[in-house]
Amino acid sequence: MFVLELTYIAPIDRIDAAMAEHVAWLDAHYASGVFIASGRKVPRDGGIILALGDDRSKIEEITQSDPFTVAGVCDYTITEFIPTKTSEAMASYRQELPS
Repeated sequence: MFVLELTYIAPIDRIDAAMAEHVAWLDAHYASGVFIASGRKVPRDGGIILALGDDRSKIEEITQSDPFTVAGVCDYTITEFIPTKTSEAMASYRQELPS
């Protein structure tokens, strides 16, 4: 699993100008099953996306296709982690540590 942290590097009016395309991009990755949660950070200086996958390069490709990235209005930090403990609602996402 990956935590994708977006940090805005442009004024909010430029973020808002790209928002509709960004939301459509999010919707496509929810439909494909890669994204499982997302939202704005508070204060509004970026966002967070939880993404499923085991191939970091594929996740990097996905972030490069974000309309925010294409428009040059955000930077991404990608953190991979192994969700060994979850709520019952997210039990299907639990993983075991490699031996």
